[in-house]
Amino acid sequence: MKILSLTAGAAGMYCGTCMRDNALAAELIRQGHDVLLMPVYTPTLTDEENVSYGRVFFNGVSVYLKHRWGLFRHLPGVLDRLLDSRWLLEKTGRRSVSVDPRLLGELTVSMLRGEDGPLGTEFRKLSGWLRCELPPGVIDLPYSLLISLARPLKQATGSPVCCTLQGEDLFLNGLLEPYRSESLALIRRNLEHVDVFVAVSHYYAGYMSRLLSIPRGRIRVVPLGINLDGHARKQHGPAARPVIGYLARIAPEKGFHLLAEAFIQLRRAGLDCRLEAAGYLAEDNRAYLERVREMLEGAGFGRDFAYHGAVDRERKIAFLQSIDVLSVPSTYDEPKGIFALEAMANGIPVVQPRRGSYPEMIERTGGGVLIAPDDPADLAHALRSLLENAGLRNRLGEAGRLGVREHYNIALMARRTLDVYSSIVAGGKPAAAVL
Repeated sequence: MKILSLTAGAAGMYCGTCMRDNALAAELIRQGHDVLLMPVYTPTLTDEENVSYGRVFFNGVSVYLKHRWGLFRHLPGVLDRLLDSRWLLEKTGRRSVSVDPRLLGELTVSMLRGEDGPLGTEFRKLSGWLRCELPPGVIDLPYSLLISLARPLKQATGSPVCCTLQGEDLFLNGLLEPYRSESLALIRRNLEHVDVFVAVSHYYAGYMSRLLSIPRGRIRVVPLGINLDGHARKQHGPAARPVIGYLARIAPEKGFHLLAEAFIQLRRAGLDCRLEAAGYLAEDNRAYLERVREMLEGAGFGRDFAYHGAVDRERKIAFLQSIDVLSVPSTYDEPKGIFALEAMANGIPVVQPRRGSYPEMIERTGGGVLIAPDDPADLAHALRSLLENAGLRNRLGEAGRLGVREHYNIALMARRTLDVYSSIVAGGKPAAAVL
């Protein structure tokens, strides 16, 4: 099958959405399908071989300038091509990505207004390029924030459109008004141009059905899958100083401060253990990390904590192999949780809040423990029960390792995704949700 799959770059950040899109495209290519993974906004950063196309449409520099100043919307071709240059995008790097919620809101609305908005030239540029190519059998959008592309891409190619739902609610709900309401209205206005929606978890299918007013029957569930190469079982023997691990963005919504509070409780209760973290740290979250460090130091346990920074695939697997249990106690309803799958793939049990996708993930694999959300005391209790019992860690770790291989491998995700694509290429209605 010939597939055009769009993926949204996140500048210099390892992004779960980018990694999921890239892993799926790589597996489909391995299986013999003709896949063009098209980055938008910025090039993607992945911890596996990057299979994305070299050209970036909706270049972040061009989008920003055309959104802010009308004169950039009418540039001669040679100057417009300069704005699209990979060199300029890489030169400006993260400076082209604003963190101002007001500006993000305006940009989001501009994008969702589609061809009729200030970014109309960018839409026409992509549509024109596609008209010169052999049409794909199916087009996949990476999330509903790009749903305004559905109609023009379908008109340019005649191909059906799939839209993946995989975590955009955190961004949408963080927008200031009136941009949040406007964005939701514009997304709903474009629902009719999408042939099928794919959610990465059953939890998220229900949530996005309600948030975006998508009939539940139009959403298929295709659970995440990870590339298992390099992931191996860790045997849990008696450890002089067991290690609690955290692998995710260092950010308040990921709950790192809750894990630090639970760690302090464990140490004060006499359990000799360490806390180690790895993951991307945005500039505007450096103060957050420092506050957590100060909390640990103030409690007298600063020397028992280490932050390893953002890690590539090799260092990530080595990090997981060095810990005894993993917890990322998110303060919101996480729709994905790739880090939990990666930990379990290495035989590392996880302790996660009973919210979002975690219950279905842990119930399906048996690789961890569910706790009350936003409760450091319950988290500390669960961590202690695992750290003091190597046998329990081994049993949960092995269950998780086998469960990920059975239910969350990349080949299975690719097969289920192809089933969805085939159903809309054939003109059929989406079937019941994938289990």
